[in-house]
Amino acid sequence: MTDAAADARAIERLRVLVRIPTISRPTTGPGPRADRDAFEQFIAELPTQYPRVHDALTVERHGTDPEGDVPYSLLYRWRGSDPSGASSPTVLMAHYDVVPATDEGWTHPAFAAEVLEHEGEQVVWGRGAIDNKGSLVALLEAVDRLLEAGFTPRHDVLLVFGHDEEVAGTGAQAIVAALREQSIRPSLVVDEGGAIVRDVFPGLDEPAALIGVTEKGITTLTLRVEQQGGHASSPPPFAATERLARAILRLNGSPAKARLDPTMRAMIRTLGARTKQPLRFVFGHVDAFAPLLTRVLLRRGAETTALLRTTRAVTELRAGHAANALPEHAEATVNMRIAPGSSVAEAVDEVRRAIDDDLVLIDVLLPSEPSPVSPSSGPEWNDLVAAIDERVPGLLVSPYVMMQASDSRFFTAISDHVYRFAPFRLSAAERACLHAKNERIRISSFLEGIAIYEALVRRR
Repeated sequence: MTDAAADARAIERLRVLVRIPTISRPTTGPGPRADRDAFEQFIAELPTQYPRVHDALTVERHGTDPEGDVPYSLLYRWRGSDPSGASSPTVLMAHYDVVPATDEGWTHPAFAAEVLEHEGEQVVWGRGAIDNKGSLVALLEAVDRLLEAGFTPRHDVLLVFGHDEEVAGTGAQAIVAALREQSIRPSLVVDEGGAIVRDVFPGLDEPAALIGVTEKGITTLTLRVEQQGGHASSPPPFAATERLARAILRLNGSPAKARLDPTMRAMIRTLGARTKQPLRFVFGHVDAFAPLLTRVLLRRGAETTALLRTTRAVTELRAGHAANALPEHAEATVNMRIAPGSSVAEAVDEVRRAIDDDLVLIDVLLPSEPSPVSPSSGPEWNDLVAAIDERVPGLLVSPYVMMQASDSRFFTAISDHVYRFAPFRLSAAERACLHAKNERIRISSFLEGIAIYEALVRRR
């Protein structure tokens, strides 16, 4: 098969899988958390699209659905030529669940997976194109092409495809538990996270590959006010909704302390080395200029600010049952992303002190601490960097702190080398579409990602 034909087939496979609405919904929302039929359809479609992969690799199902009886996360095992590598495989990860989307507000339908020209380039348009079916298909394409070429990895390669990364990650946790029982300790884990980006660092005029060596913790808080209700015609001076609103405003007005953790300092040194003077001197002496750099970076926008501190976002509000009745219960959901160097306990204490109101009750749900920091040196890191350099020669590569939570955080329990990097070129506009309207991936970026994954597997 020619390269052009293989690329066309890869694009069509991505479209087929994006069209399947494998939506995960929060457990706190109405209705079921997932549509079983869509998830079964997706799993059934994989061997149809990738028969060679399913002939050569074994496939296991792990985890359970919300009703607790059907495993939906997938573990593919590709046996290597060296049996001693079975206990220290390479794990390559993606997830196939997506956040909810309707066609409302989208330029093109969310699950039509249309191929269109956008800003001079061909793109695949649809929910999951980047997050994270793009990575899943690119991984399968890389393995399929290597199998077609007769390649066998030296050590085992495991593909891990989670089914509920967007809500809980129970599938990934189940796979980690299974590998732990088998005394398997992966030598390298690569999941979604950083990408090939530009215009993210002051003074840097070239693209860079950002590899997450750690990720923020994630915790959900519920702020609750329980108060006497009554008729709306005679409201009290301070009803439950007003008390909750004041708490939110206080929280918003008292952001967590910004700090440059060791990973951020390494990123500043690495990226700063390619800037012009005098910025290069300042970035090269980050320890001496840390207070100044912190203030400057805080002014560069939401993405950069989020790298420096624990963030809090009020994502849901609930109160009342009738237009003419005072609510007796008012509630807000706060999504916290906890910076490395901090902890769940510290972050919750900061929230409590910022609100400063004992009548606002705080419930802590699904606490997850920041991940351990994987080394940005050594054979595993070098293999990933070399694979990127093979396909994009001379590209600047840097460690960074991943702001989102991924399924790979569970693998830190069984591996010391967990990295978060999706090998795609993503513009600021494309990154802004994650979990939002008009998600899309450039076809050129998608095909380059396949090649990087293929180069990585060849090194393992």
